[in-house]
Amino acid sequence: MELIIKKNPADLAKAAADFIAKRIKDVLKKQDRFTIALSGGSTPKALHELLAKPPYVDQIPWLQLHVFWGDERYVPIDDEQSNAGMAYDTLLGHVYTPEDQIHVWRTDLEPDVAAADYDRVLHDYFDDTNPTFDLVLLGMGDDGHTLSLFPGTEVVHEKTAWTKAYFLTQQNMYRLTLTAPLVNRSSCVAFLVAGPKKAEPLKEVLEGDYNPDKYPSQIIKPVDGDLVWLVDEKAAASLN
Repeated sequence: MELIIKKNPADLAKAAADFIAKRIKDVLKKQDRFTIALSGGSTPKALHELLAKPPYVDQIPWLQLHVFWGDERYVPIDDEQSNAGMAYDTLLGHVYTPEDQIHVWRTDLEPDVAAADYDRVLHDYFDDTNPTFDLVLLGMGDDGHTLSLFPGTEVVHEKTAWTKAYFLTQQNMYRLTLTAPLVNRSSCVAFLVAGPKKAEPLKEVLEGDYNPDKYPSQIIKPVDGDLVWLVDEKAAASLN
């Protein structure tokens, strides 16, 4: 695991943009496409806005990117809560990645059907033995969740399925999510975490006892890939 601490959210977003641009460049020296899973939230939004502008927009070969999402709220893409909608507004609507290389969760389908559809798309890209994504971008909530793996939910302990749809009672909505077995086969997973509310959960996730039912972010541990935590000073304030 690599821990990178930056002074504030702006510096964190820049460090993440630099990291992503370099990662894409290095991977594309060895293969002809780069698969990335995006996340939602305020920190990724700032990152997207950076990537959509010079110098990053000119450094990244957008035609070779294949874009997925780690999770999604079961809302229409034009809903303000949609992770995909946010990504189009802040990034994908400003670069040219072919639409057939952008894979949104189908929230126009029933939740279980949407999860099955995403599973099919993923299996078209990845087999059952080799690494999956070249990069998965994740956030962490104040409660220690990541993706749609929330404390106390059964999906945290999923062992085989790649996607899941379930009703999250505390939010009164369905969530669609990739699972740990799939994400942990990625070549690289990068968490972006900022703000003082993340300090205590981050300390528990990185330094506390293993308790994924309480801190689901602990379940994300790439088997053969890189795990990188990019955090700002306020989020890192409680770390030893």
